[in-house]
Amino acid sequence: MRRIETYDTTLRDGSQGEGVSFSLQDKLLVTERLDGVGIDYIEGGYPASNDKDAQYFRRVAEMRRAGQLTHSQIAAFGMTRRRGLKADDDPGLQALLAAETDVITIVGKTSDFHVREVLRVSLEENLAMIAESVAFLVSQKRKVIYDAEHFFDGWLANPEYAKSTILAAARAGASTVVLCDTNGGTMPERVAELTKAVLAALDVPVGIHCHNDCELAVANSLASVDVGAAQVQGTINGLGERCGNADLISVIANLALKKQGYEVLSNSGVEHLTDLSRFVYEVANMTYPANQPFVGPSAFAHKGGMHVHAINRATASYEHIAPERVGNERRILISELSGRSNIAALTSQHGIDDDRELMNRILGQIVELENAGWQFEAAEASFDLLVRRCAGTFVPHFERLNYHVSVETGSDGTATTEATVKLKIGEDIRHEVAEGDGPVDALDKALRKALGSLFPSLATMHLVDYKVRVINSEAGTAACVRVVIESRDEHDVWGTVGVSENVIEASWMALVDSLEYKLYKDSGAATRKD
Repeated sequence: MRRIETYDTTLRDGSQGEGVSFSLQDKLLVTERLDGVGIDYIEGGYPASNDKDAQYFRRVAEMRRAGQLTHSQIAAFGMTRRRGLKADDDPGLQALLAAETDVITIVGKTSDFHVREVLRVSLEENLAMIAESVAFLVSQKRKVIYDAEHFFDGWLANPEYAKSTILAAARAGASTVVLCDTNGGTMPERVAELTKAVLAALDVPVGIHCHNDCELAVANSLASVDVGAAQVQGTINGLGERCGNADLISVIANLALKKQGYEVLSNSGVEHLTDLSRFVYEVANMTYPANQPFVGPSAFAHKGGMHVHAINRATASYEHIAPERVGNERRILISELSGRSNIAALTSQHGIDDDRELMNRILGQIVELENAGWQFEAAEASFDLLVRRCAGTFVPHFERLNYHVSVETGSDGTATTEATVKLKIGEDIRHEVAEGDGPVDALDKALRKALGSLFPSLATMHLVDYKVRVINSEAGTAACVRVVIESRDEHDVWGTVGVSENVIEASWMALVDSLEYKLYKDSGAATRKD
């Protein structure tokens, strides 16, 4: 078995996709998920580009020290030194060292066209920039991965110069040289041919990094691996600039399940690809495509006629693999079974596997809610409470009597938001009012005023993210919306969800679930993830 390293750049290259933006907390949550499935390298960002990425590397170092990351190596991304500067004086390289990662990925120019027209330096200066940057970082005890930008286009235009750039990186101490199809226009047979040429010229491992402008990024990645590439780079769900990057979900599934002789990820990581894919979509506030290979809701869906008849006889008749192997599920569309495998996996944490009647109630509730637009992939706290409601073990800490939210806008355009809540806690009635920056903040503050004296632990909890998605856009302003709220305290991060035609009501549902989960968690009753 040949071990293939997986290198994820969702948090850097993926975030360059149109409409994709990750908060700091998003990036940390995605990092934990990637580590959990066994991704070998996680590229966290470019620390010299913005303060968020610099904060990310500080926080992720804390996570590693706390034992929250157990497998993945974190890589900081940057470029070769600037022209006219010594490597040890270059602010970009110094920022990479300040990130304190064991791995640094450096991108440099391979194409003589880009050297002359984009960098505006001589070909000799570009070679010096590559060699000196890599050598400097290696001298600082960092493992350096060198990304050869525009490699395939550069090699075809000037093979001798392209070869000299990757030799410069390898001789300076790069541990891996990665061949980048930056414009995404190379065909699989050419990728294989040039990968073999590079392997014959270098004595270090070779990786592959493909963009998807011709819908060939996955095919090109597999072609390179087949002829000897030892590392494959990409993003979860193929997120990225223009048409995106190679989708690591499909690359990993093909290497692990369809091809022979490759070892990828660790333990049962492949079985969690569906959860990982949908989690990243939810965090990015994107709707996942139903027909995505391996992990899409329609990937193993069958509708009517001879297909359903055949599937009932033998599932292999219309399925290339068992959906469970990637954590997905089979769906017979005339009798909706959405969510069964994922729900079964989650309910196993509650120790109710043997209670078939209760399981059926939970599954029935999930199907009904999903049909109404609810999603629980990024709202495990709401799912935990739903299970308790179905089991009859949920006892609310407070009861809503009513609430009111008002927004008053002055002539200068400034707005004041005020929320009033009336709650029943046992036999006690609490009636509080608070102002906030928007209706959710005002409701949160009013709830805390009403609950704080009885539940002081709520002071350690705060909201870190708030996302709204329209579910049925064809309904216009009367459309149903889904609100997902992320909350955290000093120990955990959790998500909750609410759905309604009224965005305030949907927000209230998610907010109340967040508070209830916090109180259950502090009492030791909530199910925690290991």
